[in-house]
Amino acid sequence: MMRRADVLIVGGGGAGCSAALFLARRGVRVIVLERGLVGSQATGVNYGGVRQQGRHPAGIPLAIKSRALWSRLPELIGTDAEFDPCGHLKLARSEADEAELVRWNRIAAEYGLVTRMIGRNAIRDEHPYFGEAVVAGSLLAEDGAANPRLLSPALARAAREAGAEIREHHSVTAAAHDGAEFVVQANGTTFAAPWLLNCAGYWGGKLAETFNEAVPIAPLHPNMLVTEPLPYFLRHSLGVVGGGLYLRQIARGNVIFGGGRGSGEQEATRTRPSADASLASMEAAVALIPRLAGAMVIRSWSGTDGTFADGFPVLGPSRTTPGLIHAFGFCGEGFQLAPGVGQVLSELVMDGRTDVPLEAFDIGRFALQDAAGTASPA
Repeated sequence: MMRRADVLIVGGGGAGCSAALFLARRGVRVIVLERGLVGSQATGVNYGGVRQQGRHPAGIPLAIKSRALWSRLPELIGTDAEFDPCGHLKLARSEADEAELVRWNRIAAEYGLVTRMIGRNAIRDEHPYFGEAVVAGSLLAEDGAANPRLLSPALARAAREAGAEIREHHSVTAAAHDGAEFVVQANGTTFAAPWLLNCAGYWGGKLAETFNEAVPIAPLHPNMLVTEPLPYFLRHSLGVVGGGLYLRQIARGNVIFGGGRGSGEQEATRTRPSADASLASMEAAVALIPRLAGAMVIRSWSGTDGTFADGFPVLGPSRTTPGLIHAFGFCGEGFQLAPGVGQVLSELVMDGRTDVPLEAFDIGRFALQDAAGTASPA
């Protein structure tokens, strides 16, 4: 049995479902092949941060493009996915951290992002619950957070309503280009199309290798926790310079936080949080906000994303196979980017270009690094 489309998308996370939506709305016949359920991996198990703050300069334009779409979610997909533009407050715990915030804010201003530095005295006045470890902060007020479990299913529903076909429990077992089109096997069915979008997360590395583009991708398992409901006190989503801890409180009072890494089986389809990482995150959270001491953690979890040593995803056209476009390995930062990545992918297919610079995300960078002796494919 052969199913034909204009575009095949492998991976039903935020990027894949977003691309399906934007393409279907432009009249494209789209089929999405998802190995499990939509949003069951990186897009659905993360912290939920919707932040532009702290991005590498190469990633700021994409983050800005995506942030604009977050404001339009209700009209695009019928829900805001509990998006709350509560502001992202990045905290400094040393003078060096504070200098890093100042440096990044100067860069951000060049892209039109408006941040506000908050010094030691002001941050105590505005946030009296911070511990002595906090010496300064930088607030980007239009950033915020959303519910990771709502985004991909809502994107998928909207894509289906626009005409896209989304097939869950369709793990790709073979993929090739026969000289005229892509031919993909999944769940006993053959699918064919002139375009193939690789949005398969960590498993996107294996699909890229099928087309002679091996990349040094590694699995990333976030270590996430949530407390019992507490009296509401924390308005902003928090991060720290250098990473390693992130924290926010939802309206019901639960504090969601994370840090460190969980673990996964060889194929990374089953994951688990780490007790050591969880304890370290609890200690770090209490050092940041002492009133969290004694709060009961009621659940912990993990999932799988893909990551690269340089911290950049792979996003853009294949170097070996015309019609193949990659979008995977978002290094734990793909949730906020998902709507924008989908729009970029649709632009590359339909218009042959996008207004977002993609050079830093080019899959060809690994071949160049290998030739220079600085990296080699995994």
